[in-house]
Amino acid sequence: MIKGKKKDAKKKDAKKDGKKAAGEKSEESPGATVESSSSALLELQNEPVTEETQAIPEEPDKEPSIEEPPVQPFPPIHEESLLAQVIIKSYEGEQVDGVYEGEGFICFESGNTYKGQFSEGRMHGEGTYTWADGVKYEGTFTKNVPMHKGRYTWNDGSVYEGSIHNGLRHGYGVFRSGTHPVSYTGYWCNGKRHGKGFISYDQEQTSWYSGDWVNNVREGWGLRCYRSGNTYRGQWKKNLRHGYGKMKWLTDNQEYVGQWECGIQHGFGIHTWILTRTEMSQYSLWNEYKGEFVKGERHGHGLFIYADGSIYSGEWVHNKRHGKGIFVLKNGQALEGEFVNDHPEKRPAPYQEFAAKDKKCSGNKLRTLTINDLGEISVLGSDTDLDLSALLDFLPREDRAEEVKQVELAVLRHISKLRETYYFYSNLGCSSSIDGTYILLRLQFWRFLKDCEFHFSKTLAEMDRLLGGDKPFKNIHCPVDVVLFRTFVSNLVHLAFHIYHEELKDEVPHLERCFSEMMSRNVLPSACCVQGILYSGEEFASFAQSYIEKCWEVYRDFCRPCPKPPFEPTMTLRQFLWMLDDLKLLNEQLTASRVLGIFVKIGASLPGIHGVNLDLEMVFLEFFEALLECALVYVTEDMILKQEAKDNQKTSSSEVKVSEETSAMSVTEHSALQPPRLGEDTEPARQPSLLETLLSFSITPEESKDDVPLPSKDVKEEQDSCPENELIGEAEEEEEKELFSLWIRQVEIFFTTKLFPAFEHEIVLRDKRQEIKKQDAELAGLRVIQAEELKRLIAEKEAEEEAKKQEAAAEKNVVREHSLGEVSS
Repeated sequence: MIKGKKKDAKKKDAKKDGKKAAGEKSEESPGATVESSSSALLELQNEPVTEETQAIPEEPDKEPSIEEPPVQPFPPIHEESLLAQVIIKSYEGEQVDGVYEGEGFICFESGNTYKGQFSEGRMHGEGTYTWADGVKYEGTFTKNVPMHKGRYTWNDGSVYEGSIHNGLRHGYGVFRSGTHPVSYTGYWCNGKRHGKGFISYDQEQTSWYSGDWVNNVREGWGLRCYRSGNTYRGQWKKNLRHGYGKMKWLTDNQEYVGQWECGIQHGFGIHTWILTRTEMSQYSLWNEYKGEFVKGERHGHGLFIYADGSIYSGEWVHNKRHGKGIFVLKNGQALEGEFVNDHPEKRPAPYQEFAAKDKKCSGNKLRTLTINDLGEISVLGSDTDLDLSALLDFLPREDRAEEVKQVELAVLRHISKLRETYYFYSNLGCSSSIDGTYILLRLQFWRFLKDCEFHFSKTLAEMDRLLGGDKPFKNIHCPVDVVLFRTFVSNLVHLAFHIYHEELKDEVPHLERCFSEMMSRNVLPSACCVQGILYSGEEFASFAQSYIEKCWEVYRDFCRPCPKPPFEPTMTLRQFLWMLDDLKLLNEQLTASRVLGIFVKIGASLPGIHGVNLDLEMVFLEFFEALLECALVYVTEDMILKQEAKDNQKTSSSEVKVSEETSAMSVTEHSALQPPRLGEDTEPARQPSLLETLLSFSITPEESKDDVPLPSKDVKEEQDSCPENELIGEAEEEEEKELFSLWIRQVEIFFTTKLFPAFEHEIVLRDKRQEIKKQDAELAGLRVIQAEELKRLIAEKEAEEEAKKQEAAAEKNVVREHSLGEVSS
């Protein structure tokens, strides 16, 4: 108890931690370097490297080498001042029987003071303890010991507010430095950062760490964001990247995912160098190394994929190709053997032959050559290397070389249009690419084929089979398959031959004539004129593609094996109708006849004399566009109003819940003291919905007589500046927004409240039917076993009874014989 001359619990004055806490470390950049595949190939050819001889664009020479400058040292995490044993100088306040009780103020001989509540002569309850050096504690005391919740304030302005245990920071709390813009929000243990926590190293919070701590050290799993924007997410040990993690160098366009040791790459990992290319490039546009690292260098076995398509797989020593390996060029030529100090040990013979054929009179400069399927030098570049091996079997052997040459020249004449078309369709439905590159997907390739009316001759499914090549047939209809530019051009040559070879069978050169006919009839007049609902507008395409993944799941589930070879899973128009019926989606608005009209509208079926052929196959593009058209028919205005009423009811109930939760916490705790959870990025409390984002754009719908207007792809022309025209323009814009909002709501309601729930219900029912069928089979088997067991028991019973009868008969015979013997005697 504190009575008269009493000892204070202070053992020492406030001290500052001598050790500096782990502040902001400079970013460590990997020490490995990236050599361009062009220099490697030129060195293989043993020729001087000049601008004219470089066949492959240069790649970055080095990884990021400039470390981010460190900030000022992180201020020490102050130790909590403890109560020392000193003599009481004076006391003012309430007493009971000579014992301090209630409110009071006490001053110690050392200059320390306490003002607050007393109980039984001890500091107990809420109070403020101030040390002579200026350190102050405000909070709860329990028998002279700071406990539960409180606030420490140091004389340099540093503040801690949160949980306290035995005078130490223990539990959840917030520390803010008074001399540096540094703050920590998270868990403590015995005065040290321990557990989950968030630390910010600058006022703008551009440099921070969120994750695990062990005794003031980053250790465990955490996310580190540097001031430059570079980030690391992964495992830590003793304030260093250690274990598995992912590092992104935003300023240098590099990324590493894999093992770390003592802050550098060590072990297996994947390092990617993202390159910047001009528009209309179809390559992936990054260098990538997958393999082993030793102390930040490529060392051991690894695979390096260059941006131009070249590949090296083999041994590495100190960032250089050294040992056994294989180098595959972008045109398919391969060099396998020993590499020494990044160079092949021997010069490959094939390059000597090509070099001799292509030497120029002005010197010994070489240029990269492309070899076609017949082994001849191609006039096209390596990115347009045609694969015509499947078509050569249809041509006379003596004419093949001339046929290939002429079709290559025909492609060269239209190469600008082909590149423009490829780039246009690879952009459909895509957001801006970081590295300025776009890759054509099969979904977009299907759209190109339909726009150019290729499906008038063959269905898209049939074209997939023709162009499938060596791909497994179950994967030839995948909408996310990548179609490179050279594959795109090769596919057009193949389709031209299969569509026009009968019509032009007497004309030579045959391939060239078919390709030119295809370009003049299909591509030149119709390419880049997008039809169909999916890509009718950029905003809508972005919105609709959020449902593609789930719809692809539905499509695959309802596909059935094709009745004709190669028997891959496909869907026919008839099966689409059956699917709508199974999912209970046919109603008064969406009737079977209306669905047939949708088939014709999306081009899945061509109107004929005898109506629609329901046995035609439909690929996923036609399936998805048919669902979108069904949404416009199925969802009525009454359904939209009912759904909006439900949404408003849910929103109001959630707002009430949120307001109750908000009123229960402090505004300061909610805004500043709430720590981000590990593995989650700090985000605003509410983000605008996709619908709100779409409605923020000004959309111009295309007027349609029979259907709901669709958003237009074209930009609205600028109105005159007169007030009347401005009013008309505003009214039109408002009307367009309302129409677009209606259309978006129809699609959203159809997918989220009708199609997807019905599909999930169908899956559940199907699983139950399978389970019931399995149980029935088990019960049937059990019945058979029981019947056999019963039959066996009956047979045993009958045998037992028969044995008893025979035994009884035998006894009777014995008795009869005995009786006859007695009579005869």
